[in-house]
Amino acid sequence: MNKQLILSTALTAVLAAGVSGTALAADKEKCYGVAKAGKNDCAANGHACAGQAKSDNNGKEWKYVAAGTCVEMKGTLKPM
Repeated sequence: MNKQLILSTALTAVLAAGVSGTALAADKEKCYGVAKAGKNDCAANGHACAGQAKSDNNGKEWKYVAAGTCVEMKGTLKPM
């Protein structure tokens, strides 16, 4: 393969990743108080990684849910 083709392929992959990240943000929202133990989506509540929630439905732990469904799930859009 030539350098130009490799660079073009890499750039296309990076741009595609950026678009999918934007799409994720548009149709998902952070919902606090609905994550089960070990099923949270990111840093919160004194730890730095996903999957480290120690209890179910902790008001400081969050996970992504479909936009507009958090309150229906008995969660909140802000930490409790």
